[in-house]
This record gives sequence, C-alpha cells and structure tokens, in this order.
Amino acid sequence: MGKNILLLGATGTIGRATAAALVDAGHQVTCVLRRVPEPAIEGCAVLIRDLAKMDLARGTYDTVVSCIASRTGAPKDAWLVDHDVQLSALTQAQEAGITQFILLSAICVQKPKLAFQQAKLAFEAKLMAANLTWTIVRPTAFFKSLSGQIERVRAGKPYLVFGDGTLTACKPISDADLGRFIATCVDDPSKTNKVLPIGGPGPAMTPLDQGHALFEVFGREPKFKHVPVAVISTIIKALSLAGLVSSKAREKSELARIGHYYATESMLVWDTETQTYNAEMTPEFGSDRLEEHFRKAKDGKIEDNRGAHAVF
Repeated sequence: MGKNILLLGATGTIGRATAAALVDAGHQVTCVLRRVPEPAIEGCAVLIRDLAKMDLARGTYDTVVSCIASRTGAPKDAWLVDHDVQLSALTQAQEAGITQFILLSAICVQKPKLAFQQAKLAFEAKLMAANLTWTIVRPTAFFKSLSGQIERVRAGKPYLVFGDGTLTACKPISDADLGRFIATCVDDPSKTNKVLPIGGPGPAMTPLDQGHALFEVFGREPKFKHVPVAVISTIIKALSLAGLVSSKAREKSELARIGHYYATESMLVWDTETQTYNAEMTPEFGSDRLEEHFRKAKDGKIEDNRGAHAVF
C-alpha cells in the first residue's frame, strides 16, 4: 500500500510533476495550497491552508515532500521561503507525528555565495538534525532554466554565451524525471538520511553544446554571440553602489550576482579533493533529453513556464 503524503509546492512545474509521479507510484497525495489550483492537480486531494498554519491532524500523514522555493532568490524572499516557511512546515510535521521529510533543494548550495543558497543550507542543517527520516534532493539545471533563448533563435538572432561558451556545464533534468526521482525516495531505504545530487541523462552539456542543440532543432547554422563575464561584474558594481541608497538597486544587485554565479559555476557535483566540478561524479537519472524539450517548445507543444528560472 502507498503512503499518505503531504506535498508542498505542488503548483509549480516540478511540484506538479512530483505529484503525478507520487500518484503513479500508488501513494495518496494531499497538496497544501492557498487556493484551489487551476488547472486541478489530477489524482490529489487539496488542503487549503497557509503553510505557516497547516494545523495537521496527528497520525494523518506519513511523509512530507517539499518542493517549495523562493521565486526570485532575493535575500528577503529567500530567507522567508527557503528557510522560515520550510522550518515552519518541518516543525508542524514533527508535531503531527510525521516520520519522513523529503526536501527538494539545489546542487548550487555546494558553493554558497548567494543569499538563497545560505537560506537553503541553513534549513538543510535543521532538517538533518530533526528527529525524523530525511532525504535532500539536489538537482542540476532544469530544462526550463535553459530555454530562454528559443525565441531568439527562432527570430534568427545569435545564441548568447558567456566567455567562450564552455565556462560551465550541467546534466539537465526534466521536471518529469526529477519528479519520478523524488518519488523513488519515499520507499527506498538506501536514499534515507542522505544528500542526493541528481542530473538527467548525460553527457554533461556546456552552454555551447546547448546552443548547438537548439540550432539543430531549428535546422539552422549555429551563430553565437560571446558576452564577457566582466559585463555582469560591472553591472554588479554599479548596482551595489546604487544600493547604498536604494533598496530596489540592492535587490537588483543580488539578482545580478545570481546571474554571474550561473554564468561562472557549473551545476555538477563539486569534487572537494580536486576542487573542480566533476561530471563523472554527478549521478544521472531518467531518459528525457534537452533536445526533445527544445523540439516540443519549438513546435508549441509545451508552454514557457520558466517564471523566475530565466537567465536571458
């Protein structure tokens, strides 16, 4: 028999994919939401609650799966959502006698330089210290995060890359494959009390590789525009100075730092011994390919659901 699972963050694209995977695995899933979702989350019950005040009946649920995350990564939003709201959910789960908590985190917390990474790590530490079984899933780049230049290429514009286009690499993973991986964590003892980095099927792809794949989907000759990373650094310095007197500029400077981070850091496992990102050490899961995602987006078969996951 499946478990009774409380799913947080079910309206996001990854949350919906996780809900579907949990239902397919035979679990009874209840989604905690502020309002009735549109469209409905198929196969799931809905609990209309504020996450900070769920008031859970003791003994009702076996497992919490949390896919919630701050939308922007800005410091205030990050500490509120990635730490405070998560901690509230954890506290309420323990009070309700829930014995398992599965957290969707991010692989970029390996080298924390940004507010949202610090907030995620702070909550991860509290989850590890809690008196229950936990699993922390740290995925690499999402397909939707790498889809920002589809319309540029469709319009005949060059694909933008930082530096020579090989500064970073990742093993992109689809929402569906990530949802299925999270669902495997519910009943697999080998995945309990562990931090699990996870990518999609390899090999690792650089931005240059991603651009070539997109041009191939459109059947066009590759055309790239190389942007110096120093451009972002200059923007950060200017916004940081403006931030001394403007809260909006301070927030924009943090967003620029996020952009700089993703332009210069790979979304792969960080090898602490060699002090390098290691594609071979980055686990793979699933079968969905970025190229097929590009093809579906080109043909209008999927919507642009990047939201805050947009670099360009």
